[in-house]
Amino acid sequence: MASVTVLPASTSTQAFIDGELTDAATGATIDTFEPGTGGVLAAVADCDEADVARATGAARAAFEKGSWRKLAPAARKAVLLRYADLVEGHAAELSFLDSVNAGKPISDCEQIDLPDVVHTLRWYAECLDKLFDKVSPTGPENLALIVREPIGVVAAVLPWNFPTSTLAWKIGPALAAGNSIVVKPPEQAPLSTIRMAELAAEAGVPDGVFNVVPGRGEVAGRALGLSHDVDAVTFTGSTEVGRHFLRYAADSNLKRIVLECGGKSPQIVMADAVRDLDYVAAQLANAAFWNTGQNCTAGSRILVERSVRDQVIEALSATAAGLRVGDPLDHDTNLGAIIEPNALARILRYIDEAGAAGATVAFGGRRILEETGGWFVQPTILDNVTPDMAVAREEIFGPVVSMLTFDDEDEAVALANDTDYGLAASLFTHDLDRAHRMARAVRAGTVAVNCYSEGDITTPFGGYKTSGFGGRDKGTEALDQYSELKTIWFALR
Repeated sequence: MASVTVLPASTSTQAFIDGELTDAATGATIDTFEPGTGGVLAAVADCDEADVARATGAARAAFEKGSWRKLAPAARKAVLLRYADLVEGHAAELSFLDSVNAGKPISDCEQIDLPDVVHTLRWYAECLDKLFDKVSPTGPENLALIVREPIGVVAAVLPWNFPTSTLAWKIGPALAAGNSIVVKPPEQAPLSTIRMAELAAEAGVPDGVFNVVPGRGEVAGRALGLSHDVDAVTFTGSTEVGRHFLRYAADSNLKRIVLECGGKSPQIVMADAVRDLDYVAAQLANAAFWNTGQNCTAGSRILVERSVRDQVIEALSATAAGLRVGDPLDHDTNLGAIIEPNALARILRYIDEAGAAGATVAFGGRRILEETGGWFVQPTILDNVTPDMAVAREEIFGPVVSMLTFDDEDEAVALANDTDYGLAASLFTHDLDRAHRMARAVRAGTVAVNCYSEGDITTPFGGYKTSGFGGRDKGTEALDQYSELKTIWFALR
């Protein structure tokens, strides 16, 4: 096993409650690992129901006191802009934490994730003092105001694949709307979230407004879902766990639940697209293998028109061969490590079972770099996949893509929609009329045409069917899920 990376001295491993770092009430800790070496990075506070009660109580007290929600929008904006500046100033540190703790390529963290975090915080800071309430049209004897108010205490339960990016998508609009928040970071990669809370306090976010409770989902996450002090839960993760939060809400105070769950995103390649074959192959590979395929919007199903199937597989295989799998802290690495041994075993099992069902491996398919102690797998292309196979229907969450063929536009749309998920899709064609028809026909929250994209901060992000429920991340639409609408009706006399 390779030696474990030394963490920066500024790295905290405690909970952050009511403005202070604190151990779990029981003193219990949970190990967090370095996927690139398989070694233990640190022992992090393992919060339980008592710690969650402390955090939600602090968040509720801060909300009722109004130390944040009663600030003028311009004042909240100033604090959030300072926060964004601090995050930008610590971007190298936060990138390092996400890379070493989540196995992400350091170049992705530095060039994509942290710039996105800073931009998200600044965008919502700038947005919050440009939102206007409404006056309803009434007769002269009445005045009707329609106003937006913060919902209260928001619990954010985060995934490990994009720790800081997803955090920013949640806390940016939640704080901008005037709420208090309690964050449950992923047990696999909690370190950057704790640091982000410390920086928020340094920026001037009042005590109790931003709390972090590290711990296990089945304990700390469940306690947040059942808490009567929580008014809304925003969760990104698996559909299975998302269902638990709906049950928790039903069993407690009917809190608002916002879910961004799994995906089995199709990438549709029409025959006319291959005139730009190298570009298409690069986009297909990015969608399938970015972040080692550990991505809810991963384009894990490539649906290709039969007449160009061989060309697409050859080009995609050549592109995959050029991707470097290796040390997440190496700036030349394209694909980092799988998050944990169980996930690696699951990915390899899907590949083996696909082979047993009749699929063939066109590229990759093996675990590699075992001598590092880390958890690495090759980017993998499976050919001869049929729609009924598990690899074509279930979210693998690894660098594995399934190739399926179709003969016409209608069959392509039917295959794309033949899934329980509906988070994202990509479509490659130079026929503008066809692009419009198919983009409308594919049932997914985001459809990218001639590229792989989730949009930007101005566009709402979320899914159809079992990929999403209750709201959207990003855009001004995200503010709606963290706000209540109130009608104030005056009788004028």
